[in-house]
Amino acid sequence: MAAEIEWEGSVAPADTGQRLDQFLAQPLGSRARAARLIAAGLVSVSGRAVRKRHLVAGGERVVVTAERLGRVPVSGPAPAEFAIAYEDDALLVVDKPAGVVVHPARGHEAGTLAQALSDRAAGGEDPYRAGIVHRLDRDTSGLLVVAKSDAAHRELKALLQARDLRREYLTLVDGLPPAHSGTIDAPIGRDRKDRVLHSIDTESPRDARTHFELLEPLAHEALLRVSLETGRTHQIRVHMQAIGHPVLGDHTYGGPIRFGLKRQFLHAARLAFPHPLTGDPVDVSSPLPEDLAAALELARAQLRRSPTLVDVP
Repeated sequence: MAAEIEWEGSVAPADTGQRLDQFLAQPLGSRARAARLIAAGLVSVSGRAVRKRHLVAGGERVVVTAERLGRVPVSGPAPAEFAIAYEDDALLVVDKPAGVVVHPARGHEAGTLAQALSDRAAGGEDPYRAGIVHRLDRDTSGLLVVAKSDAAHRELKALLQARDLRREYLTLVDGLPPAHSGTIDAPIGRDRKDRVLHSIDTESPRDARTHFELLEPLAHEALLRVSLETGRTHQIRVHMQAIGHPVLGDHTYGGPIRFGLKRQFLHAARLAFPHPLTGDPVDVSSPLPEDLAAALELARAQLRRSPTLVDVP
């Protein structure tokens, strides 16, 4: 079946000399999205594929097909699954299931969330992660915000850097922290010995601060609400390990495997921020997914069987 045409038109004489991505920025919503579609081979100029740096000339016919960037052959990975928790003209908040990679990277070139959102997300310099403002690890579930334009992307990034984008997580950790609440302030970087891991034992430290609050003490675990002041790779997992309370199910950072967990017990449960264009409050929550809710119930059942095991700080 022939692909549907999203946009087509002829270059006016007044537009001669513009770069192709610049010429298509207005009809396609942003220059970043135009560059992404050109790179995907979805744009032709007078019947031939060209690069985004192509300078258009008056009278050239430009055609943009409507197929999604990142669509893979039937034999390849299936499109990433996701749910929309909130959406308006400027942005959307995605509820990502565990197992979904946010954007293409080595070893994960297809089947990513960024590719699944390519027909609605835009903004930023990287066409392969257009609209992506922050990320979640593959096996972390929950909420992340995605921009629909360069303007929204810039403002959301500014909110993130100004720490005005509140990110709250729920996590079940091994043991009970020594206080009901606290802040872990320990720089993170690549581990000195294992470059695959991140660690507070690093030669390239970057500031990292994690706040936690005890929600529910259990027999041998604790349910915490965690919020990020910074956003380093694996930050919560590394910081929890550093204070001796690794995230359950996180075999990479020493978390014990209990209650049938097949991944780390870490869920991005809430995003709250002023709207990047209107300033109105946006506050979105996501309940624990089934696998984590089931594990938490098993932990509670263990406490009910042995209520004297808990030692509340």
